[in-house]
Amino acid sequence: MQQQVNLTEQEMMNDALSSEKQIISAYGTFLAESTCENLRQEMAKIINDKQQIQYEIFDTMKQKGWYNVKNANLSDVQTATQKYQNIKQNMMQ
Repeated sequence: MQQQVNLTEQEMMNDALSSEKQIISAYGTFLAESTCENLRQEMAKIINDKQQIQYEIFDTMKQKGWYNVKNANLSDVQTATQKYQNIKQNMMQ
């Protein structure tokens, strides 16, 4: 006999968020390895749609207090931005 598992709303939302993150990652890999421009464009659209869904799930969880985040301070954001701009410039040389 199978036992029925009852998940809470929070557990279901957490599972949905995790699934969306995995899907976005898999589609990103597929996009990066695709050589067909039409397929790449469609995959980019799908990824954008999935990112929006992921954000909506995250935002709902945050509003319900199920996903606590600390806001980054401006100097940390600027430091990270500069770091990755430097990396990008080094890669372009």
